[in-house]
Amino acid sequence: MDSLTQIVLGAAVGEAVLGRKIGNRAMLYGAIAGTIPDLDIIASFFTNTVSALEIHRGFTHSIFFSVVFAPVFAWLVTRYDKHKSIKDWSWLFFWTFITHPILDAHTTWGTQLFWPFDLRLAFKTIFVIDPLYTLPFLVFLIMALLQHRSSNKRRKYNRLGLLVSTLYLALTFVSKGIAYNMFENALEEQGLVYNELETKPAPFNTILWCANVETDSHYLIGYYSFFDSQPITFIPYPKHHEYLGDLIHSEKIQRMIAISKGWYTITKKEGDLYFNDLRFGLLSIQPEAKNFVFSYLIAVAKDGDVSLIEAPKGSREGKKLLIDLWQRVKGN
Repeated sequence: MDSLTQIVLGAAVGEAVLGRKIGNRAMLYGAIAGTIPDLDIIASFFTNTVSALEIHRGFTHSIFFSVVFAPVFAWLVTRYDKHKSIKDWSWLFFWTFITHPILDAHTTWGTQLFWPFDLRLAFKTIFVIDPLYTLPFLVFLIMALLQHRSSNKRRKYNRLGLLVSTLYLALTFVSKGIAYNMFENALEEQGLVYNELETKPAPFNTILWCANVETDSHYLIGYYSFFDSQPITFIPYPKHHEYLGDLIHSEKIQRMIAISKGWYTITKKEGDLYFNDLRFGLLSIQPEAKNFVFSYLIAVAKDGDVSLIEAPKGSREGKKLLIDLWQRVKGN
């Protein structure tokens, strides 16, 4: 999830664990701890694109990290904070660390919660930024913050924030199940033969859902809103895996295929090849759209070394997507 959401979650968890003993400092340290797992993004400055993608939401988003580093950070804090209980601080850091990847596991990218095992949990029930999850949570947190640390209202507001946000997460599974059935029925009614079907929420909401459908030669992308009155339309995107040629044997290409879980297309543009990660869809929901959210230029050096460079995104594309999403959420 986005940084603000993880800060709010971390602060609320910190308050629940240690708020009565140390007051607002529990929220402060919880908020800081809630962002620590995302420091793995620093790897992008020191390594290549493929390695950075493999590292992201890996080790720092694992149970192992939460268990091992909670007492380490607890010890560091006791060096200067007047509250000297390593046990209390370890408990705060453990719960703020572990709730971070558990929340991230609900997104499309997912987390390697069981690192070092190569198993990424990705429930794909919530977009990385969802105001309906974050804003009510933030309001309850602020209401709790304004109360005295011994106040019953403080604990009540904080618990309500945790409860409401958790219930919303639970509802996203229900929404996903309904959307999945609608896509499945639409494919059957249209006589479309497919190998696999995956669903995920469209950006910023859980009313509009997107389906990725794999066939032998194409991927189909379709959208469904709970306010739709017309049949679902599926747009085909050729796989064109054959464009890779001998590059298919490249180590980095194989690693990218593994990262994308096999959901990728290859496109040609002005003589260059691009690797498109299909899991995150496009920067437009228009039928003619071809601008994938994550697209990587495949660059081959003279010595044969392969590198992948993420294609830049335009600010206009983002603004246009927001307008299109608002219209599409209201139904087709």
